[in-house]
Amino acid sequence: MGQERAVKALKFGLEIKEKGFNIYVAGWPGTGRTTAVKSFLEEFAKSKPLPSDWCYVNNFRNTYQPNALRLPAGRGNKFKRDMKSLVEEARRAIQKTFESKDYHEKREMIAKGYEKKRQDLLAELAEKARRDGFLFQITQIGPIFIPVIQGKPLTDEEFLSLGERVREEILKKREVLEARFKDAVREIRELEKKLGEELAQADKDIALYAIGHMITDLVEKYKDLSEVTAYLKDVQNDMIEHYEQFIARPSAQTGLPFATPWLRELPLRKYEVNIVADCSGLKGAPVVMELNPTYTNLFGRIEKEAVFGALTTDFTLIIAGSLHKANDGFLVVPVEELFKNLFSWDGLKRAMKNGRIVIEDPAERYGFLTTKTLSPEPVPLDLKVILIGDPLVFQLLYAYDPDFSELFKVKADFDIDMKRTEENIKSYVSFICTICSRENLKHLDRSGVAKVIEYSSRLADHQGKLSTRFAIIADLIREASFYASQDKSNFIRGEHVKKAMDEKIYRSSLIQEKIREYIERNVLLIDTAGEAVGQVNGLSVMRIGDYEFGRPSRVTASVGIGREGLVDIEREVKLGGPIHSKGVMILGGYLAQKYSQDKPLTLSARLVFEQSYEGVEGDSASSTELYAILSRLANVPTRQCLAVTGSVNQKGEVQAIGGVNEKIEGFFEICKAKGLTGDQGVLIPESNVQNLMLKEEVVEAAAEGKFHIYPIKTIDEGIEVLTGAKAGRRLPDGTFEAGSINDKVDKQLRTMAEKLREFSIPETVEKKKPEETGSY
Repeated sequence: MGQERAVKALKFGLEIKEKGFNIYVAGWPGTGRTTAVKSFLEEFAKSKPLPSDWCYVNNFRNTYQPNALRLPAGRGNKFKRDMKSLVEEARRAIQKTFESKDYHEKREMIAKGYEKKRQDLLAELAEKARRDGFLFQITQIGPIFIPVIQGKPLTDEEFLSLGERVREEILKKREVLEARFKDAVREIRELEKKLGEELAQADKDIALYAIGHMITDLVEKYKDLSEVTAYLKDVQNDMIEHYEQFIARPSAQTGLPFATPWLRELPLRKYEVNIVADCSGLKGAPVVMELNPTYTNLFGRIEKEAVFGALTTDFTLIIAGSLHKANDGFLVVPVEELFKNLFSWDGLKRAMKNGRIVIEDPAERYGFLTTKTLSPEPVPLDLKVILIGDPLVFQLLYAYDPDFSELFKVKADFDIDMKRTEENIKSYVSFICTICSRENLKHLDRSGVAKVIEYSSRLADHQGKLSTRFAIIADLIREASFYASQDKSNFIRGEHVKKAMDEKIYRSSLIQEKIREYIERNVLLIDTAGEAVGQVNGLSVMRIGDYEFGRPSRVTASVGIGREGLVDIEREVKLGGPIHSKGVMILGGYLAQKYSQDKPLTLSARLVFEQSYEGVEGDSASSTELYAILSRLANVPTRQCLAVTGSVNQKGEVQAIGGVNEKIEGFFEICKAKGLTGDQGVLIPESNVQNLMLKEEVVEAAAEGKFHIYPIKTIDEGIEVLTGAKAGRRLPDGTFEAGSINDKVDKQLRTMAEKLREFSIPETVEKKKPEETGSY
């Protein structure tokens, strides 16, 4: 409502597909920018296609680099369930198969075949030993070949008693037999190796037979997704290679003396599917509001868990970030919160420029800490980022961050007000009804709605505008509903809205009341009656948190002969801001242009805000200061029942200022406290009349003639109201009308110039001749 410019920019930024056209929503807090953007995006996103699901799975070739899989929206959860079912079915099938009688019989048959070959080798060796006259025996310490003579094995003593020639012949035969035994042992080991390989291959074949059809069914189901089918084939190979992990065995599997069922499940986690972006419940593109944009909240993190005192991790502990959830959609981030979190802004820019989401520990990226951990495969990034922040932050980023203008090429500017047209008023009423219905508040009658509309124009500081700071309006309605409930009223009436406004002011106006009390007791000197020369009541606005109020201040001017010109005491003591100092210097330009065309401007004037002990900023008091100087120069008193606000230019035109309502009401409160006389009032710039949205009390006092508001266009108009004397126009001869304020000022400046010349020291002195001084 009332944000046509911003909505048009949003539509453009969301529709355009080219890279870099992300959006910065600029607006002040309370304008409903966040709520409006969220509502707009949610409606806009419904017409967009569903994004893809993203999940991480184990990389069987390198477990430290998990793979990212893209699946159509809604199929991620199905795939996860399918993999879970696959593991459960594989466990049952493999367990059942490897516990079957057929499996054990087949193993025994294979083992018997190899055992027969082994026995044949040993029998052959034993037969050869017998033919060569030896008895072959295998003991625990190795093979023994015992010589046999005439069918009787020889003892060691008998062997030694044989002749040397016979012993040597026996030893040679034994060496041949031992060599043959070594060959037989090698053959046996080869047989055992082949037995192990054949048994292992048989187990794999059996495992493949048990789960092969399951994998085949899944491959057929996901045949349109090549990455998924390739992953399923890797799963099949790993399951067959490590089929024993599916077989439940006693604690010998873990080597622990106690039961650890969770540890038995740990090896099977590698077949799980970790979904990081699930779009199954969406009805369009995702819209993610990240209100706490820490680095890990944006990009995700890799968690760790303790296993027997050591921290471990795997791909199932990868946690998604907002970028994963908003991928192929829209991410909304408050820019102020983004800057509060270390690494977030740089990381977001890098992801947007590179077009991918990298999950890593920020400490590792910047070299603060290096440990071996996971390095998940980056996910391609394609989304619109919408930053929400103040206009000032936009200007700073645009000026000092070269990447910002390349990444955020669209600015959606939210205004703080809108025109007060019939159409917008109807929209405002709809907004009020929406708030009441949504929050179950009492509805407003005609007087209540009128009061809210009036308050909205006051917030906008313009009679023809309505404020778009809907947060403040909503709070007002909530408070008014509370007071209507206390009165047991069916509707919120105008009196309830007024009470809500008055109570809010009362809660925050303690400082204002203290200042008014000091003025009543003459601790702060402010006159609301009588006359004084070179003294004018100025008006300023004090801001204390959420509350603003007008505060009158006495402005005085002192004038003397000199060349110093205008001296701003506030600036000299470092209490005056640059804008205030500029306003004072403009006064010198006005005096010089109007009165110094035929004479030098020779004066020393000092301006000061009396009893002001804090900084002074702004040029809204420049007309007040000029009136004080003119009053002092003309020696004509000004009416102290009047207060003045407005800036001035070098031509003497009074210019618009801010906070005109608060300034008028602030002086009215002081006058009311000291007693309204009917003469009191305020001089304001004529251009500020359109900004008047005063309290009812002030309007009623003005209507009854107890308080006056004077719209002023020029300094001459204002000085006439303040002094009651004629300002005086310039005559053809360059002088002013006799007896007028301008005539008195002009004559006073001329007199001061002449007196200054009389007291001046000549710049040159006639030199005497050398002979007159005795010099040669």
